[in-house]
Amino acid sequence: NGETLGVLGRNGSGKSTLLQLLAGLTEPTRGSIELPAGEITRAMLSIGLGFRDDLSGEENVLVSLALQGYTRGAARELLPVIEEFAELGEFFHEPVRTYSSGMKARLGFSTGVRSNVDLLLIDEALSVGDIKFRKKAEETMKEKLNSEQTVVLVSQSPHQIQALCDRAIWIHEGEIKQIGDPKEVGPAYSAFMNG
Repeated sequence: NGETLGVLGRNGSGKSTLLQLLAGLTEPTRGSIELPAGEITRAMLSIGLGFRDDLSGEENVLVSLALQGYTRGAARELLPVIEEFAELGEFFHEPVRTYSSGMKARLGFSTGVRSNVDLLLIDEALSVGDIKFRKKAEETMKEKLNSEQTVVLVSQSPHQIQALCDRAIWIHEGEIKQIGDPKEVGPAYSAFMNG
């Protein structure tokens, strides 16, 4: 509880599949996943995951919060906080089909980090968007490091994993190649990728 776990690996290694398994979006074909006893709330941030293009950003946020178990009233109370954090201006009220991929990432990231879930799953969402928003996203992730929320962050950036995570896993071809301190796993992954 309260740990930030980084998952490194190149495209096709199984990082996003791992997040989908943890989010409960898919079942394992073999093995099992053990979760703590009781109900845990989860949110998965992936560019455009679950967004309906015909709905506005505002409507998509309300749907996302409802899926996380928020009541209509609680979701409406949280809406201005998410709108302000996302910095989408009037686009927040426009259909998501009008959004760039960076805008979708901002909306998804803002919804996930401003809602209060037990397990926050982030699929490379911090690498998209302008420099100002990336900096803001990284600062928010640093706040999460000191909270009770558990975060799993998937990235191809060893630097990002070292800066933000307590522990790291390097996945290669669907298997764990190394697990441990990000300051050891990150350089090992970099050496492998550059060698």
